[in-house]
Amino acid sequence: MTLSARNKLPGTVKSIVRDTVMAEVVLDVAGHEVVSVVTRHAVEDLGIEVGDELTVVIKSTEVMLDK
Repeated sequence: MTLSARNKLPGTVKSIVRDTVMAEVVLDVAGHEVVSVVTRHAVEDLGIEVGDELTVVIKSTEVMLDK
């Protein structure tokens, strides 16, 4: 699949917290945590488990920087 998003970061799933409808997936990306909140159904459909190697895809109209 080809995506228009330019920010694609490889990461490893550190933890998954499932709720009734949603799931919080925490990934280690080069020593930094990236957190994604997706539907529980998406996590189950994709078969995402702790330790999996995933690609974090970020598509945003707004990215803030702090110095």
